[in-house]
Amino acid sequence: MPESKADLILHPIRMRIIQSLIGGVQRTTQQIAELLTDIPQATLYRHLNKLRQAQLIEIVDQHQVRGTMEKVYRLAEHGADVPADDLKTMTPGQHMELFMKFIATLIGEYGRYLQQENFDLVRDGVSMRQVELYLTDEEYMQLLADMRAPLLRHSLNEPLEGRRRRNIATIVIPGANMSAAPANRTKEQDDHE
Repeated sequence: MPESKADLILHPIRMRIIQSLIGGVQRTTQQIAELLTDIPQATLYRHLNKLRQAQLIEIVDQHQVRGTMEKVYRLAEHGADVPADDLKTMTPGQHMELFMKFIATLIGEYGRYLQQENFDLVRDGVSMRQVELYLTDEEYMQLLADMRAPLLRHSLNEPLEGRRRRNIATIVIPGANMSAAPANRTKEQDDHE
């Protein structure tokens, strides 16, 4: 059975490749390898191929470098998005599996950070926060737009001297009990039960 788009995206190595191309960034295989130094070259090529065959990334240019054709990749349109139709047809177990893969990717990132010889959570700006908000759907959509705009703007930053890659992940989980009385029920219906 072929892998779903969600499975392709949420593989730890492939997710890191995709992250290196977010924001319209174009990179050669060598540039991606320089960002992901802990991934062996053969493994990187294998996962780049898998992403390209699945049309999640695309080749935008090729040029000759020392007898080899060097490819330049970019993220395909909606290449990092799991289609809504796929999400709708998944079982609760499949959703949990995807969530665990996403969390495992974050755990891997944090583990690599902690394996450095010198790290300082305060100096490095490590932050973990959880906040509960009560929002209408409209307020929630506005909050997402407000959060995404600066993230998108900064995602276009190139790696330069003095800049450090920072992984900012967002997880939004609606409360299981959305309200005291569902909107499609009347007070009288609740009183009779």
